[in-house]
This record gives sequence, C-alpha cells and structure tokens, in this order.
Amino acid sequence: MNKISIIIKREYLSRTKKKSFIVMTILGPLLMAALMVAPALIATLSDTDYKIAIVDDSKLFYTAFENTNQFTFSPLETSIDSAKLLLEDRTYDAILHIPDIAFQSPASLRIFSQRSVNVEAKSHVETILENEFEGLKLTVKGIDPQILMAVETPINISAIRIDEAGQQAADHPEVRTGLGFLGGFMIYMFIFLFGSQVLRGVLEEKTNRIVEIIVSSVKPFQLMMGKILGVGLVGLTQFVIWVVFTGILVFAVRSAFPDVFAFTPPQEVYAPGAESLNPELMQERLDAAAANNTFAGEIMEGLAAINYPVVLLAFLFYFLGGFLLYAAMFAAIGSAVDNEADTQQFMLPVTIPLIFGIVMMQSVLQNPDGPLAFWLSIIPFTSPIIMMIRIPFGVPMVDVALSATLLILGFIATTWLAGKIYRTGILMYGKKIDYAELWKWIRYR
Repeated sequence: MNKISIIIKREYLSRTKKKSFIVMTILGPLLMAALMVAPALIATLSDTDYKIAIVDDSKLFYTAFENTNQFTFSPLETSIDSAKLLLEDRTYDAILHIPDIAFQSPASLRIFSQRSVNVEAKSHVETILENEFEGLKLTVKGIDPQILMAVETPINISAIRIDEAGQQAADHPEVRTGLGFLGGFMIYMFIFLFGSQVLRGVLEEKTNRIVEIIVSSVKPFQLMMGKILGVGLVGLTQFVIWVVFTGILVFAVRSAFPDVFAFTPPQEVYAPGAESLNPELMQERLDAAAANNTFAGEIMEGLAAINYPVVLLAFLFYFLGGFLLYAAMFAAIGSAVDNEADTQQFMLPVTIPLIFGIVMMQSVLQNPDGPLAFWLSIIPFTSPIIMMIRIPFGVPMVDVALSATLLILGFIATTWLAGKIYRTGILMYGKKIDYAELWKWIRYR
C-alpha cells in the first residue's frame, strides 16, 4: 500500500504543477459562472436602441408601431427612394416599406438596411404586422377584432413542488433540465479528459522503457492503481476548486447587480385563506410580481431550489466511479500497444457506451423517470452520465442504491480484467496486438 501511495503522490504532484492544470483551474470557474450569469447580463447590456423608419404608402399602419426599450419607430412622410438615402448617414438602422398593395399582397413588404437586419427587430415587426393584418381581415369579414382580443387568454402555469414534509416551493423544470444536461456532459468530459491522461501516461512510460525500471520495485497492478488513483485525485481537486470559486463568483455578481436578479417566487404571490379567492387581488399581485421579475432572477430562483449537497455528492461519486471504471480500461489499452496510433482499434468499444449516453441525453431529459432513463442509469457503463441527468429531478433512493452498487461492482470487474492485461502488456514490445491476444492475457494465471 505504501508503494501505491508513492505512485499516487508522484502522479498527483507531476500533474498539478503543470501550467495547463493551473490555467484550466482558473478558467474553469470563470466559464462555469459565465454559463450561469452571463446570458442574463448580456441580455441586459444588449438593449440597444435600434432605429427603424416606416414608409407606409397605405397610411394604415403608422399607429401600430410603438417604441420599446430596444426599438424606436419613426414614421416618414416621404417616398421609399428618398428614405433609403437616410441609411447612408446612419440616421436609421433600417427602413420598413409598406406599399399600397401590402394588404392584398403581404409578400410585397420589405425592410431595407445597409448592414444585416437585426433578427429580433425583424421578428418584432413581423409580429406587429401579423396582428394588424388579422384585425383588418376580421373587419372586412364583419367581425369585431375586439371580441377576439377579449377572449385571448395567455396561460403561464406556475409549477409548485411539494416535498415530503408538505412544504411548497417553486419548481423550475427548465433549470433542472439545464443542470442535468450540464452535469451529464461534465461527467462525460471529465472521464474522457482524465482517462486519456492515464492512457497517455501509461503509453509514454512504456515507450520510454521507464516502466521496466519501475516494475522492478513495484508490482504492475500497484503501478496501474497508483496511476489511476493519482490522476483521479487531480480531477477531484480541480472539480472542488471549480465548485468553490464558481459559487463565490456567482454570489459576487448577484450581490453587485441585485436588480438584474430580482424575482418573486409564486408561493409568495398567492394570498393565504379567503383572499386567494379574490381574482382581482390575485391578478394585482401577479402583475406586480411580473413587473419586477427578471429572466436572470428566475434562473437563480430555479438554481436555489436545487438540493446542492445531493447533486455535488452524486457528482463526486459518479465522477470517481465512472473515471475508475473507464480509466482501468484506458490503462489496459495503453499497456497493450506500442504507439498512440494503435490505440484506435481498442478505443472504439470502450468509448461507445460513453458516446451512447451523450446521444441519449435528450430522450432522458424529456422523461427522466421513464424506463429508458432507469435502465441507462443502472448499467455501469452509462450510469455516470445518465444518473447525473436524473439527479436534479429527484431520483428514488432505491434507484440510486442499485446504480451505485452496480457501478462499484463494474469498477472492480473492469479493474481485475484490466490488471490482467496490464501485467502482461506493459512489458510487451514489437508485437501487433489484437483482441484474441488480449483474451489470452486475461486467461493467464
């Protein structure tokens, strides 16, 4: 055991002192924090004043366009040819032309710009004109548009989650979906990243003949386990640093921009007792909350509802379990070949389950409690990715216990098989290895 600890220490220190480790350790929290808060900040900072001039030959739609925080509309009493000249001195960003025949031929509508037209502005104008055209068509048919407007009812259902203690809290399935996707993808990335480090480390020591000196002092299995555990601790260290600094960065940004993250949870809006039956009071409270709520605040509220101790512990377990399972196979591949080009024929069977887990992520996210999600989260080769997708949604403890048990058994089995390949392959040179040869090594006593 002392020899394994020496190898672990060597692998750990040699990798944590590299510049690449230090750079990624610093950039990781910044990237993770950016994924959480940058979209909201960018959306806030990107509210530029996009100026659109309107040339309406029909004189029917000038009053339909109202200014917003992003778009300013200016009606022009001039021809479209004269209006186009205003684009040259950047007076306007775009010119909307509504010809006389627009009502009979909507395809005649055009928007001019010297640069590429703002996609959001184009969509906003199209929505306004669609509503106006529908209103005109209803009027022509003798139907009052106000009647249809009165019956239109936008629906936005507030999701409330009730825990085992009967406490109610706002639920945000969209945020859980994003967190599940991020967790599964990070497991996939970490296994590939640090598993390949094990493979390259084994292959480098073999090609340099350093391993011949090392195995004179330690057993091949001890060398393999020391290398796997040492690299695994490097990944674990990097992850812990990422989590701590990401939390600090998110907290700092949220404290610095409180208005950007304003949000009132639905359970605080609903009045208790008989007041909840008063529709006017209810609508008044909902409108007041909606006026102050922000997209960033909704995201943060959804993230706050996540049980982070469970998610983090699950990530640590499934990262270590998945890494140990796959790293043993990567180490066996590295010991069996003489150069990196020869690893390709053996890498495909090993990586197919990981790739399959990524491919099935979308299906699992759509139904995290379905039979497909259950079985993929139980099978050891896909469970590290799929179970991390399911964890944010809440998983029965029976499923977690079964998945964890099978993952541990899978790690023990793959390590035992990899050890048999490693002890023979690590000193094998100059021979082209195939699957039949690997099977012989496994059967050696």
